[in-house]
Amino acid sequence: MFNLKKIAPATYVLPQENGMRAPGLIIATEKLLKEMDIEEPLKQVRNVAFLTGIVGSSIAMPDIHWGYGFPIGGVAAMDAATGVISPGGVGYDINCGVRLALVPLKFKDMQPAIKERLIHRIFSLVPSGVGHGHRGKTLTEKDFKHLLSKGAKWSVEQGYGFARDLDHIESNGMIEEADDAAVSAVAKSRGKNQLGSIGSGNHFVEIGEIEQIFLPKTAEAWGVEEGQTYILIHSGSRGLGHQTCQDTLDEFIRLGYAEGLPDRQLVAAPISSEHGQKYFCAMAAAANFAFNNRQQILHLVRMAFEEVLHIPPEKIQLLYDVCHNIAKFETHLVKGEKKRLCVHRKGATRAFGPGAEELSPLFRKTGQPVLVPGDMGRASHLMAGLGNPLTWCSSCHGAGRARSRVQSMKTWKGKDIFKYMASQGVTVVASSGRTVAEEMPDAYKDVDEVVKAVQEAHLASMVARLKPSLVIKG
Repeated sequence: MFNLKKIAPATYVLPQENGMRAPGLIIATEKLLKEMDIEEPLKQVRNVAFLTGIVGSSIAMPDIHWGYGFPIGGVAAMDAATGVISPGGVGYDINCGVRLALVPLKFKDMQPAIKERLIHRIFSLVPSGVGHGHRGKTLTEKDFKHLLSKGAKWSVEQGYGFARDLDHIESNGMIEEADDAAVSAVAKSRGKNQLGSIGSGNHFVEIGEIEQIFLPKTAEAWGVEEGQTYILIHSGSRGLGHQTCQDTLDEFIRLGYAEGLPDRQLVAAPISSEHGQKYFCAMAAAANFAFNNRQQILHLVRMAFEEVLHIPPEKIQLLYDVCHNIAKFETHLVKGEKKRLCVHRKGATRAFGPGAEELSPLFRKTGQPVLVPGDMGRASHLMAGLGNPLTWCSSCHGAGRARSRVQSMKTWKGKDIFKYMASQGVTVVASSGRTVAEEMPDAYKDVDEVVKAVQEAHLASMVARLKPSLVIKG
């Protein structure tokens, strides 16, 4: 059993020992620590602390669970000059992320028949499921060159959304260092028909109601009202990002970068090296693909609302879009001095606080929105970042799995999962019943307890609780 020492509310230290270059830092309530399967994820927290150039701590968020190399819910900052960059610290689904949009309509004002029409219209417009992709034009090499470098701006230029959307996306929907030449032909081939699609696994489109407001002034500034209809979209870089990660892992291992590490899945190259730079540029390009992907999905959902409820697309406001799997260069205070760091967030969300220069004017006043999807049966949360330096201005990314997909499948085998969800007030439409069985609510931790830990640790403040009602899965 790991010897965790509590140092502050919902904040624990994993002592630095046996070759670790930094201590571990765990954000969790006592209840979460007792309930979660913590041993394997903590081993990964410890292993990450062996990486060259790590600054501060190897950090675990309250939604932590076992992942590839890094735990999901892991954060680690590396010195940009002397540290390493690890594909396992970003994950296979590069820039998997979430966006939240607000509809000028009380959810209760939608009649059941209208809700039914709406969810099925969205399902018909937005491709979902394994391998399923965009039903529009196939991307050309020229398209890739522009969308991988411009990010979401490219989709806006193509008519998928509005220029003002970009102010409501992390990094304005573009990672500047992206280079389409760093992305392999195989990766582009896998992504060429997948723009504007959900995919499978835990990705979704969700429609529901703003159930409760906790910070009225922040909610008012953001245009969030109790009873309002919301749209939540969760998707990433699809096959392009997956292949980019695999290409890099294969190359890094072949070049010997895994030697001396406690886990070869942590394989990492010096950030300043040719190989480290190439991965960062490819990762940034895949992140830009994901920004475009969510931008086009929102466009399709706006179309469905216009067709079914006659709400003009421009009336549906994008509140924010956050990255969950990313490595980004940021400047933070380290022992009183500004230092350029490469912050790996894998299953974690940037949570800049009020005054952060990187934010657009609205969010500079309030702190950035932090989107925390829970599960499709209970709730999700909207929070406001506090910019806590202890976690490099990071927060959790969701509820986090409490049970593996295989375990969830066994639990729900032979049961009518769609009927059960309907009994909970949630209509689920999906390409595969298997995916729904893997993603049932009891496969996840209680998101209310997860955000309680985040709030107690002063990473972000609760703004609103969201209640799902209409869900599309892959």
